[in-house]
Amino acid sequence: KKRQQKFASQAKKAIPTNIRMISGSHDMQTSADVGNINAQFELPNPAGRAGGACTAALLQVLYDAHDRGDVNMSWVDALREMREILHEKGFDQIPQLSSSRMIDVCDPFVITPESFDPGFNKQRAVLIGINYKGQKGQLSGCHNDVHNVTQYLKEVQGFKDENITILMDDGMHKPPTKSAIISAFKRLVKQTKEGDVVFCQYSGHGGRLPDDNGDEDDGYDETLIPLDFQKSGHIRDDDLLKILIHPMPAKVTMTCLMDSCHSGTVLDLPYRFVGDGDHVEMEMNDRVNFTEALWTGLSVTAGVVAGNAIADAVNVAPEMMILGGGPNAIHEHSDTACCAVS
Repeated sequence: KKRQQKFASQAKKAIPTNIRMISGSHDMQTSADVGNINAQFELPNPAGRAGGACTAALLQVLYDAHDRGDVNMSWVDALREMREILHEKGFDQIPQLSSSRMIDVCDPFVITPESFDPGFNKQRAVLIGINYKGQKGQLSGCHNDVHNVTQYLKEVQGFKDENITILMDDGMHKPPTKSAIISAFKRLVKQTKEGDVVFCQYSGHGGRLPDDNGDEDDGYDETLIPLDFQKSGHIRDDDLLKILIHPMPAKVTMTCLMDSCHSGTVLDLPYRFVGDGDHVEMEMNDRVNFTEALWTGLSVTAGVVAGNAIADAVNVAPEMMILGGGPNAIHEHSDTACCAVS
């Protein structure tokens, strides 16, 4: 118990705010595009005919709960319902919840808490969808994921257009390059105030790189794959921690949805829960390194400065990449199947 209390104290010091992340698969799993979202998932007025399996399953669960007026649906219920839906549709993905605080998974699943005051605070979102059009490993459903999540956030959660930032490679929005993604996250941190609600979504390829600081159970860092990855490289989980997670102000309610391969711990949060039907509570991530200077010992302002400094320092050679995210995934120096084909 003393160890748990020390761990919780360190986590609170390292990450000032309440962050919850739902990922489409654990670190060793792949994600999948859904070829026909209308036929396979029961989304209200879907924006298109393709989408990510995790995103579609979560939205189906959330809309079902909303339609039946269930405001007490728990985290564990949501993840297990997602798992059942995915299994019924032929996908073997296991949704995972990670967080900055120990969560009672029987507590209600909440994106906007009752304490939110729209008169003083804002709901902000950064939504990223990358189809990699014209590139090897092109996906088909990531734009529709963003459209469907945007619709849900606006119609059910009350988010406003002016506070939603969208990055997509569709020719109509700002392209989700590495610099654009990092800038959007840094701007989100700068604009967000105590009491605000934040939602972040990433739908695209995810990858893995050899761990460079010993904080990963499997020996690999999880990554996001920007549109210009061949030129600019990956965005590591360690970098997301320093740019987005560590400097986020205290007393913010932040929810993240990561629909990509190898996304289980892509935000390197200290607690995790796997919705496989076997786990009953969250577990501590013992590999979290609380002694690093960027995690402890830094003020929020210093954390932002450090995040800005590291944002431009990551430049990974393309030949080191193992990418995933959907059908026709990119494989470099890998003899394993990276993604399920729907």
